[in-house]
Amino acid sequence: MNGADSGDGFVEVIAREVEADPGNLALREDFVTLLLENDLGRAAVELKKFEAVGGDPARVRLLRARLMAARMRASTPPPLAGESRQDGGSARPPSVWDAERPAVTLADVAGLTEVKRHLDTTFLAPLRNPDLAAAFGQRPGGSLLMYGPPGCGKTFIARAIAGDLGASFLHVTLADLLSRWIGESEKAIQSVFRDARAATPCVIFFDEFDALGGRRTSGGSQSMRMLVTQLLEELDGVAGVNDGVYFLAATNRPWDIDSALRRPGRIDRTVLVLPPDAVARAAIVQGALEGKPADDVDVVAVSAATEGFSGADLSHLTTTVLQQAMVESMSRGELVPVTTDALLAAAGGVTPSTTSWFDQVAPVLEYGVDDGTFDQLRAYRVKRGMR
Repeated sequence: MNGADSGDGFVEVIAREVEADPGNLALREDFVTLLLENDLGRAAVELKKFEAVGGDPARVRLLRARLMAARMRASTPPPLAGESRQDGGSARPPSVWDAERPAVTLADVAGLTEVKRHLDTTFLAPLRNPDLAAAFGQRPGGSLLMYGPPGCGKTFIARAIAGDLGASFLHVTLADLLSRWIGESEKAIQSVFRDARAATPCVIFFDEFDALGGRRTSGGSQSMRMLVTQLLEELDGVAGVNDGVYFLAATNRPWDIDSALRRPGRIDRTVLVLPPDAVARAAIVQGALEGKPADDVDVVAVSAATEGFSGADLSHLTTTVLQQAMVESMSRGELVPVTTDALLAAAGGVTPSTTSWFDQVAPVLEYGVDDGTFDQLRAYRVKRGMR
């Protein structure tokens, strides 16, 4: 794909969103990932911006590696019609999945006590006690689907799980897998699992999983159906033993995921990742203001005023107020720190982005088929008086 392709319109829409919300690191990272499939020169520029505004160094290194790999692919001319590749192999280099070793653990996740408790009892406890698990016939490995509103830290939690397990971490998005060549995307999935098996213990994390694992009966393309089929084979260990490979996936739309992927032995455990609780909100605001000009901000008061905000919402809130203080400082010719009042005033004008997600999920809970996936969500809604 190049700048002349029809994807340009979508790219420019995302570009405008990034320009309107310059402090949204998650959006910037997604934009760089998108550009890696569209415009490598522009991707390099946006990657530098992502790094400059405080992007996660590990993510920056991974994106830089993907940019280099994309440039390598671009430097190899595609075969002519009817012509086979000279090397008989894939357009993708033999291995482009750079595993990282996360330094964070679940102990670094502020608040979210209920989420961490559920993770521990349903997923991590057997993995931390392999001998006991083996006595009950459990093999080392496992899979988990995290779902919930966007911007609530599912990616961070996935890294923390890998850190808890002392495992390598492979972060995979749909953009990493899609190819113009027939069969290349399936080979890419094969290579993810191949590299993970070679780096055990290893956590494979698929982000925006509904985009990849959507229902094969919902009118999707043949190529996407083949991707799901290939993923099923890998999860079943058809091509190799998955001992020591942990498969994590995150989605905002669990109801759209192919039911075959949710069968026992595949991705059969779920955890709801909710908006950050009061403790987590205070920690996020405190962390965002650390090292910045701030006038003894009462993070507890800000936390109380931001019920329902996602982590991304809080990041945007603090970035906005910091920018306002910077503009005022330049106007006055003296340093103007961020204050509690400024944060509270800005928070009063924000509608949490999670609101639309809870509105969207309501008819699914009322009319959809529920296999128990939404038990946590139902309890949460009842506790907060949601319909």
